[in-house]
Amino acid sequence: MASIQTRFGDGSPVTMSRGELRQDLEEGTADAAERGSVAPLTEDDLRRLEDIFASPHRFLGVEPGREIVLSYDGTPLKMKRAQVNVDRLQSLQIYEKLMGADTLEMGHVDYSFKPVKPIVTFEQPLMEQVLSVTTAPVFYGAMPNLGLYSQPDGPFPNPAELMPRGQIKEAQESYEAAVEEAVKDIVYVCGALYESGADAIILDTVGAAGDADVLAGLKATEILTEKYPGICVELGMASEFILGMHSGLSYKGVRLAGLYPHDQLKLAQQAGARIFGPVCNTNSGKSTPWNLSRAITFMKACCEEADIPIHVNMGMGVGAMTVHDHPPLDVASRASKAMVEICRLDGL
Repeated sequence: MASIQTRFGDGSPVTMSRGELRQDLEEGTADAAERGSVAPLTEDDLRRLEDIFASPHRFLGVEPGREIVLSYDGTPLKMKRAQVNVDRLQSLQIYEKLMGADTLEMGHVDYSFKPVKPIVTFEQPLMEQVLSVTTAPVFYGAMPNLGLYSQPDGPFPNPAELMPRGQIKEAQESYEAAVEEAVKDIVYVCGALYESGADAIILDTVGAAGDADVLAGLKATEILTEKYPGICVELGMASEFILGMHSGLSYKGVRLAGLYPHDQLKLAQQAGARIFGPVCNTNSGKSTPWNLSRAITFMKACCEEADIPIHVNMGMGVGAMTVHDHPPLDVASRASKAMVEICRLDGL
């Protein structure tokens, strides 16, 4: 039987037999099903994944008619990482005119709402210029990034210093204060850019600082959608599992700590988000088949619960992609094809 060439989550190559491939696929979906209390992949799904990984072609695509919309985060930053020396407006033109992007996303290099707030008046005219020279919908994106609200960068005591000293209550109070300030900053920046013509807003990497970070994103989304009924907010998560850094926070009566994508989605919908970007983290020590089977199990359960479009986060260590800024094509194409065809996504 022919050997199958694939990779580990860290990008290193590995050769597998068909039997080893099947074992990793079964173990990946079983891990996700157990952790998230969701249904494992069906036999048909597993066979579909087998066929995708067994293909000898380096690059795979979806069947005609199954193409989906792509949205992006940190678009201009990707150009900087590739050392393409153009400004933000030009980078978005490149994405649209040369790369055929479905949507565009303008964000500042700091990519967090707190540092953008003092310079928002400089972001507004740039947004207007971008809109005047592009056709695709233009999003404005940044992260809630509650870490910036802790000392020495922010005004509140650092919970990471308080908790080791046993000052749990003080750490929780600091998180709660940071949430309120972050919500104000998010609403201020997003409102200003939406009024300047932005077609949509991306709250990216929500939950990077745990449950308080998620609460800030949900509260800000709720305020924005009430204030601007036509606004489109895309809520992109940071991880598959909400870390309970505070542990006692809830939204709409639901405790945030410990929620997996299908339950995160429900709260995002209640907050008024129009697009949801769930995440499954890549295990660098496991194979791509294991990671992809696991990721699809979480995302399939999320899609089945969704009343809004689902754009699964894929790239740089999430969505079964390898832990690289630019994941290899063999992994990226297989993961994208499988995710679209098995989960019936609205976008990536």
